[in-house]
Amino acid sequence: MVLLDGKKTSQDIQLEIAEKVQQLKAEGKKTPHLAAILVGGDGASLTYVNAKVKACERVGFESTLVHMDATTSEEDLLNKIDELNNDDAIDGFIVQLPLPNHIDEMKVTLAVSPAKDVDGFHPENIGKMCLNLPTFLPATPNGVLEMLKRYNIETSGKHCVVIGRSHIVGSPMSILMARNGNPGNATVTLAHSRTINLKEVCASADILIAAVGKPLFVTADMVKPGAVVVDVGIHRVEDASKKSGFKLLGDVDFANVAEKCSHISPVPGGVGPMTIASLMMNTLAAIELNN
Repeated sequence: MVLLDGKKTSQDIQLEIAEKVQQLKAEGKKTPHLAAILVGGDGASLTYVNAKVKACERVGFESTLVHMDATTSEEDLLNKIDELNNDDAIDGFIVQLPLPNHIDEMKVTLAVSPAKDVDGFHPENIGKMCLNLPTFLPATPNGVLEMLKRYNIETSGKHCVVIGRSHIVGSPMSILMARNGNPGNATVTLAHSRTINLKEVCASADILIAAVGKPLFVTADMVKPGAVVVDVGIHRVEDASKKSGFKLLGDVDFANVAEKCSHISPVPGGVGPMTIASLMMNTLAAIELNN
């Protein structure tokens, strides 16, 4: 079994980006600038945003964190997004999800300029992705693709099962795996909570990508021997034995599934760091797409 080490792969990508940023600076060109909007004080969201800010520091990007109160009105958030859309100093920005219940996430997604949507969530960018046109790819699915590519995992002609149909991960993941490219050219089944015989469907997969949002959902009897398993899920579960008071689990029962796989990504240290690397890749690409 080979561990898909997202932490190490992400570090490699960030070193490559840092070299390109140094080259941009040496040529007198603009330094990429990423901004992030965080609404409220959710602990997990704050951790994710801080990790992105630190990644910017490592690769030499400029970064701006806009931290707004949890009681911020939808109108005020949309005004801030409009401000960033029109700020030439900012090459790309993200609005950290989830948002407070009184704010419409889709309205916020639509408000972000497609040209600065480095999360790859805007419908215009999703449409370009479907047509295989140059665009910002959704960060997590693109991170998975990059991991498969760097581990030389053959996807062409393979049966790939994606569990979960969210517009952030599952749906775009299924499209990217089916596209004419490398990685890609897989025969894809997009499975979800309504899928009949889900266990049997998963057990037929050469590549199983779990993005279902339920801890330890994928068990050993759902995995074909020798399959590649990618675990997108991450869950904080209370654990009194830990100093932090919790442990992190994925969507896959790693302890029992790992022995059946050819490759598997861990949680933590798998897809999470690759998502951040992908965000850095998109921000670097913003310089070329927008200039």
